[in-house]
Amino acid sequence: MPKNYSILFVLLFIFSCKNAEAPPPPQINSFYKAVVTADDRKTITAEEAKTYHVNTTYKYEYRTGNPGNYEYNYDVKGINISGDSVYGNINVQGKYGAGILADSAAEIEINTEWISHGKLKAVDKKGNEYDLVVK
Repeated sequence: MPKNYSILFVLLFIFSCKNAEAPPPPQINSFYKAVVTADDRKTITAEEAKTYHVNTTYKYEYRTGNPGNYEYNYDVKGINISGDSVYGNINVQGKYGAGILADSAAEIEINTEWISHGKLKAVDKKGNEYDLVVK
């Protein structure tokens, strides 16, 4: 008989767990984005303005965010695969970023990645690569 009660208890437990709905995960109110886009450099939101910081000692134009989650804005220059000069402005959060480059023909939207101190590798939507340095 005790065996039947244990089976019944296990079955009741399983069915009660299936019917119970888990509460939704809490919403985190944050202005941080998972990915930086080229448009991020165009405007500063009201939340970002609260943490806007300029420091002329460092090469970034400005920084927003809090420790461990800063987004930096840099002026950059470099060359494309043909050796032509390009320049522009990017936002970077962590290792990755995005921005706009200008060459003699047009403005180019790019995604960037740090490859060493002050140096970035960039790729545009067509797959063209650019070697950049922070001004």
